[in-house]
Amino acid sequence: MSRLYLIPTPIGNLKDITLRAIEILKEVDLVLAEDTRKSAILLRHYDISTSLSSHHKFNEHRESERICKQIAAGKNIALITDAGTPGISDPGFLLVRTCIEKNIEVETLPGATAFIPALANSALPSDRFCFEGFLPQKKGRMKRIRNLENEERTMIFYESPHRIKKLVTQLAEVFGTERKASLSRELTKIHEENIRGSLGELEAHFDDSQARGEYVLVVAGK
Repeated sequence: MSRLYLIPTPIGNLKDITLRAIEILKEVDLVLAEDTRKSAILLRHYDISTSLSSHHKFNEHRESERICKQIAAGKNIALITDAGTPGISDPGFLLVRTCIEKNIEVETLPGATAFIPALANSALPSDRFCFEGFLPQKKGRMKRIRNLENEERTMIFYESPHRIKKLVTQLAEVFGTERKASLSRELTKIHEENIRGSLGELEAHFDDSQARGEYVLVVAGK
């Protein structure tokens, strides 16, 4: 039966991909990619010649129906993103939902995602946690943070280098500067960095260091 495959891809180090993922990417009829230029680098590295097509947040609403028709007609299609697991703070949810609504099989492979190594490396409790991903950039941002003030589970956030200092400062204002946290950037890459301490200490870190790369912030629950 033809189906949609969700294929996790490396978050940095190109070696962090499974043998099964490589096998399926070679066998499917089409690979949907968030950025075909970035994904082409990965596919060339593993001698994968499967055709690439763009599937990203700007076209996923109009493309999902067309893709489902292709699968229903007998094509096997794989979805990958720039890094990590499709649907986790990346495009994928809308396409999966459309496939399920149309009784199209969806198969998800295990693999790379940024928040798991960041959580395991944080030295904060990992038996129970909540994943918040990217907070709203403007409207509703502080409301979301205030709603998390009494959260008892470890919390995980994604943030860009342009807003990471702002996020740490905002969390420190609501949670208190003594709340324990861990900051990871450029995971699996040459310049990987993990900083552990209080929110106040992490805030001070950016007084002397320029933010670079994508960040995962792990914060202790109350």
